[in-house]
Amino acid sequence: MRLGLHVSDFTWPGGPPSLAQDLARIARTADDGGFAMLSVMDHVWQIAHIGPPEHEMLEAYTTLGYLAAHSERIDLLAWVTAVVYREPGLLAKTVTTLDVLSGGRAWLGIGAAWNDEESHGLGLPFPPVAERFERLDEALRICTQMWDDEDDSAFSGTHYTLSRTLNSPQSLRRPHPPILIGGGGERKTLRLVAQYAQACNLFNGPDLERKLDVLRGHCEALGRDYDEIDKTVMMSLDPGKDGEKVPALLEQLARLAGLGIVHVHGSVPGVASIAPLDLLAERVIPQIAQL
Repeated sequence: MRLGLHVSDFTWPGGPPSLAQDLARIARTADDGGFAMLSVMDHVWQIAHIGPPEHEMLEAYTTLGYLAAHSERIDLLAWVTAVVYREPGLLAKTVTTLDVLSGGRAWLGIGAAWNDEESHGLGLPFPPVAERFERLDEALRICTQMWDDEDDSAFSGTHYTLSRTLNSPQSLRRPHPPILIGGGGERKTLRLVAQYAQACNLFNGPDLERKLDVLRGHCEALGRDYDEIDKTVMMSLDPGKDGEKVPALLEQLARLAGLGIVHVHGSVPGVASIAPLDLLAERVIPQIAQL
């Protein structure tokens, strides 16, 4: 099992003047500490269960480029990109650029989007849910075509038309940056995972086992090897101020490993202080590496 760090809150004691320095320290600490992935949200306003919309929020791909410059090993992604916020051709180019400049460490994390408040607030497109899923399917087809060395032909879909899917330079990671599709929708999202993705993202809830069974069923229907897909879970990673929550955290991680979860990803309370990252690196990551 691997552990990943999700940075979802940028309202820290030093405020915006120290955000760059704080992020650089976090990236270096996570990189050196053995975290497998480092992610940020693709939101332009803070989301409700973390804080009010007025709290600080950085644009995802600009931030990932900055994090790439302050790390050497850790994989980087938006967890997850809102498909309707960027045209797919530009999104493929953006992820490719991140991959090239990071030395082959980019993933495409993507989903159908959900935050209508921020979308309407900043004038971003937010069509009905059925159309968002149609666009997600087309965006995945466009991205995989653009990452194909042999195919720069036109793409014509219901929502997107590209006259030439040229992508130069190509990504360093071949055949393409891995794709993670976020969400646990059983009829559409998990089918798209089975069809296109190298990883899914689920939550540590009572329905987790059923979601995995649904994904297995979609894989069987599409002729996809279920074991090819990394099963990831998003949950809080809180070691406690002095490590007092580490035993309970390890117990949860062992249970998830028993279900076939290979990557657990989450926010760390007090991350800007670095101390909880050090606790996770010293007392959790070495133990779960064997799960």
